[in-house]
Amino acid sequence: MSNVYKKIELVGSSMDGVDAAIRNAIQRASVSVRNLDWFEVTEVRGWIQDGEPQHTQVTLNVGFRLDDGDDVATAGDDV
Repeated sequence: MSNVYKKIELVGSSMDGVDAAIRNAIQRASVSVRNLDWFEVTEVRGWIQDGEPQHTQVTLNVGFRLDDGDDVATAGDDV
């Protein structure tokens, strides 16, 4: 059996660093998206105040496995 994945982009944020920002993004997405299987970090950025890091944002590509019978095209996609 082979799988088909859809990839979405998420941006997680946290005042507790990169790992917490990743976890926040994935945990929130898992509320409304089934079958999350993998992620890749594509960008890390942060906000600095008075010489100290204050807030971290992490951009992720997240892959989720499509269920059998799911249509690969979504609203706005050209079919």
